[in-house]
Amino acid sequence: MILYACLVRLQDGLPLSASTDFHPNMQILECKRWVKRLSVTLSQRPPKGTTNICNFHIHFLSSGDISSLVVCSSTYPSAAAFSFLEELLWEFSASYNSTAITLASRPYAFLEFDSVIQRVKHNYNSAGSSPPVRLDPSPPPVYLKLEDIGEVNGFANGHVTAQVRTGLNCRMSPVSPLGILSMMLSIMCAALSLIRGVHLAEHSFQDGYENTGRVVAFLTAFSASISQCYLYLFCSPARTEKALGLVLVICLCNVYLYGLRNVWQILFHASVAFLLAQQIVQRKPLDRHSDGGV
Repeated sequence: MILYACLVRLQDGLPLSASTDFHPNMQILECKRWVKRLSVTLSQRPPKGTTNICNFHIHFLSSGDISSLVVCSSTYPSAAAFSFLEELLWEFSASYNSTAITLASRPYAFLEFDSVIQRVKHNYNSAGSSPPVRLDPSPPPVYLKLEDIGEVNGFANGHVTAQVRTGLNCRMSPVSPLGILSMMLSIMCAALSLIRGVHLAEHSFQDGYENTGRVVAFLTAFSASISQCYLYLFCSPARTEKALGLVLVICLCNVYLYGLRNVWQILFHASVAFLLAQQIVQRKPLDRHSDGGV
């Protein structure tokens, strides 16, 4: 008998609709997992094929931009299974146009089609020993081995193969109270630099741009302080080198501004920059395997 059926988008294997039967049998659940693996590679397969898993058969049939797949018992006639798949494709194509299928962005966007799947499945399962079969002039189905299905999709013999990932781990360790304090002080220093820079720029426009260098120094110090806050909050390559470079920029800008800022103000800005740089260096990315497999 027919146990499970689904329809997927041929281009990327996105599931469009499926029968919602509950099967506690572990072998059937394993078949469903293989159906998902197979569906993402159907665009690379012949339009018609079959494979065996445990005591069950998986058949698939592709037409246009959709494919239908079915899990049935090993004693169920293959001709009837493909006739069932053909009828599902015809019913689905009559209910939804190609534009709706192409624009589908979430799995099971046409889950209401399950009622049609259940009706057609009931007709084929209740036919007894002689289920309805349509004359099919197409070539016979191609038989696929499990190894062929698994290797294409990154699996081997039902197990996920190890893949090397060089991408950056963007999860960071939790922020510390001292880190929050240093970041707030850095934001305050950035605000002071911005206010002084904008105020000095207004006077420079009136006095012939003689203080342009100092305006640039104030705005550069502002940008460096904000960049330090970004480095502390978010993961970035070469964080240590960037943090030290920003400290150097802030110190040089404040030394250049000597006269507009006294020694104590310069020491305060430099100390805040050093403190936040220390917190940036101490806050490490989380280990990739610390997610618990999520």
